Amino acid sequence: MHVHAPAPTEEEIRGVVMPLASLEGPLLPMLHAVQDVWGFVPQGAVPVLADILNLGRAEVHGVISFYHDFRDHPTGRHVLKICRAEACQAMGGHAIAQSTLQKLGIGWHGTTPNGALTVEPVYCLGMCACAPAAMVDGKVVGRVDEARMHRILAEAGA
Repeated sequence: MHVHAPAPTEEEIRGVVMPLASLEGPLLPMLHAVQDVWGFVPQGAVPVLADILNLGRAEVHGVISFYHDFRDHPTGRHVLKICRAEACQAMGGHAIAQSTLQKLGIGWHGTTPNGALTVEPVYCLGMCACAPAAMVDGKVVGRVDEARMHRILAEAGA
C-alpha cells in the first residue's frame, strides 16, 4: 500500500501490529507489517513495539538495523538494489554501481530528487552465474551492463 503521509500515530501502529502479538516470535512479522503499510519502519514504531513485546527500545532498533530489508525512511516509487557481493564486483558490478550513483547524484540508500528511485546495496541475489545482478521492485535482473542499467533508470523515471 505504501502511504506517504505524516508519521503514523501510536494508535495506527498498534492497529497494524496487535493482531500479530500472539504469534511465536512476533517482532519480525510486526516490522514487516508496519513496512508493508507505510513503506518503511517509522521511528515512532520502535517504542510501540518495545512496549507491546516488553523489549528494550535498543533491542527493537537493533533488529531493524540488522536486517537489510527494513528501512527507517521512505523510499522512492521504485527501489533498485545493486548487488555488492564478490562475484558481482568481479564482473564489473562496482563500476556500474558507482556510475549509477554518480549519474543519479545520490549515495547508497539515497532517493532521486524527483522521488522516483531509491538505490540500495544488497549482498547477494543468488545470481552469481549471471553477474553483475540487480533487483528492481523485487524483480531480479542479471548481466547488468551500462546499457541495461540505463534502461532500468529510464523505466523508473530517474
